[in-house]
Amino acid sequence: MTYALAWALQQALYARLAADPALAALAGGRIWDAAPPETGAADALYVVLGDEEARDFSTATDRGAEHVLTISVVTPQAGFAEAKQAAAAICDALLGAELALARGRLICLGFQGALAERLEKDALRRIRLRFRALLEDT
Repeated sequence: MTYALAWALQQALYARLAADPALAALAGGRIWDAAPPETGAADALYVVLGDEEARDFSTATDRGAEHVLTISVVTPQAGFAEAKQAAAAICDALLGAELALARGRLICLGFQGALAERLEKDALRRIRLRFRALLEDT
């Protein structure tokens, strides 16, 4: 098992999402690895590369890992329409994409599920997208 590919995976995911025109139209470059501080940055839709869990996916000859990761869309809009459009753009950008990692190789990336929820007394909407990535250390 190795966790050495986690940073390379995050970089590749970020690069792919930041380059996607549909997501850029909705998020305007607001793609982070942590929620913004309470300074007004949350006044518009943003995307957070979030929680991640890694498990061994090694074989007898190769080191690898399974990463289950969450990408969240958060919006102050009253409904889910904008967040669902952004979530769809994220799925469209990632699923089937060939991500180039600085280290290792992406074997596959699949969608596992999503949770749409209201937060902070209905002030925010969040959609948490869960993906599964299989990686091989090369």
